[in-house]
Amino acid sequence: QVQLMESGGGLVQDGGSLSLSCAASGSIFSIHAMSWYRQAPGKQRELVASKNSGGGTTYADSVKGRFAISRDNAMNTVYLQMNSLKPEDTAVYYCNAHITTRDLRWSEYWGQGTQVTVSS
Repeated sequence: QVQLMESGGGLVQDGGSLSLSCAASGSIFSIHAMSWYRQAPGKQRELVASKNSGGGTTYADSVKGRFAISRDNAMNTVYLQMNSLKPEDTAVYYCNAHITTRDLRWSEYWGQGTQVTVSS
């Protein structure tokens, strides 16, 4: 019904920048919060940044001032600009969205994940 397609990610050196994007498609009536999570090896998945439909944003303390989340509501797309990357940012990054589908059901959806690796 709904798919989240991520792009971006890859390998970058310490201090570098990367940009992620995630486009939602399918039977969408409305999109509420869109977020990025990450999961490093051996660690729990954690929230990186979130942006709700009203424009409010939340960031993990570890990325404040370095990462920026944005949305293009017309394109059902969320972006994550990551600057001043550190090796500890290495993880699989997942897009997450809370979406009401056209049958008026509210569900949570996840992307397939994209690897971000920061080398020291």
